[in-house]
Amino acid sequence: MNWFIAIAAYVVIWWVVIFAVLPWGIRPAEEGDKGHDPGAPANPRIARKALITTAVAAAIWAGFYWAVTHDLVSFR
Repeated sequence: MNWFIAIAAYVVIWWVVIFAVLPWGIRPAEEGDKGHDPGAPANPRIARKALITTAVAAAIWAGFYWAVTHDLVSFR
């Protein structure tokens, strides 16, 4: 696997995982402010979710890298 495929695979995995992690722990705001969407979360914790996503994506990518280097998946 060359470096371009490795980076592209990590980016794709990261985006798939972030969309899976975003709904975790979402609670709507108790009182919506005027002009704000009533379904918007009170505390989205984006930084925490980005860190979780990075860790999970790295683990998935490591498995993908292992599969490619052991010829279970081929790009040839």
